[in-house]
Amino acid sequence: MPRTPGPLALALLAAALVAAPPSRAAAPDSPEGVLGRYLSALKAEQFEDAWALISRAMRRGRDKEVYVKESKAFMAFADVKIFDFTVGQGKVEKDTARVPNVLESQDRFANTLGLTEYELYTLVREDGGWKVDSQLLLEPHEIPTWFPDTAARPGTAPAAASPPAPSPTPSPTPSD
Repeated sequence: MPRTPGPLALALLAAALVAAPPSRAAAPDSPEGVLGRYLSALKAEQFEDAWALISRAMRRGRDKEVYVKESKAFMAFADVKIFDFTVGQGKVEKDTARVPNVLESQDRFANTLGLTEYELYTLVREDGGWKVDSQLLLEPHEIPTWFPDTAARPGTAPAAASPPAPSPTPSPTPSD
């Protein structure tokens, strides 16, 4: 005979539902959705997909084949591991959006300890859609502006730990 949940079980379920934050899935073509797709592509090392989501400025004149090859080489050389990310609510002004992100990652050079990084991405509207244009790490005093419920705390990578990087590939060095 099936048991019906008791009043305590129902009360716990109701409390869990009330306490759970509402899920806010970003529309795929919104700045937050595009950034989420870009970061998912990087995490999965699907650089072909990432290339389609970056701006002309971030491509720096490289075609897709070169971008993919450089990205693969850089990610392997730096031993980049993206564990997780959480895209926050962005702010849109005309054809520019600024979108915060919390990144859980580790690499061989800039974040060897795997500290949480608070990032701010700029996206621009190009060809009728949003494209990732740049990324920077927030300074500890900037974090509450973009993450009001989060204070800079131990285990947070300071912005100086990683220089701002417009893409996961190294910049070309001038020839002598």
